[in-house]
Amino acid sequence: MQEIALAIWQALPRFRGECSERTFVFRIAHNRGITHAVRRRPEHEALEELTDAQHPADPAPLPDERAAERQRRDWLRAAIRTLAPLHRETIMLALEDLSAAEIGEVLGISANNAAVRLHQARAALKKALEERS
Repeated sequence: MQEIALAIWQALPRFRGECSERTFVFRIAHNRGITHAVRRRPEHEALEELTDAQHPADPAPLPDERAAERQRRDWLRAAIRTLAPLHRETIMLALEDLSAAEIGEVLGISANNAAVRLHQARAALKKALEERS
């Protein structure tokens, strides 16, 4: 987070307003994430488990409903980890509620290319989830 915040601070003078501030920040964060991943270089990196302090559980669901929800999240995380890096980053940006055009801006590709990549990523994710079921 600190590296991303520093990179955003350093890049602010170069912001020309050709895109939204949101995609500008996502692009910087994306590039820092790629740099971090390349330096770290493990092939299959496990996602950190969220602790209850970081993500408090909703008190309304019953324990079996919470367990089922946790299992669905675990399946989703595991399925995302199996995707190719291009599909993984596209899905992660889509999960951040970015549109295909915004994903294209972040990744430095056209909106059409981003939409195609998103469609392929969703299909790959669906296949991975079906294989786990």
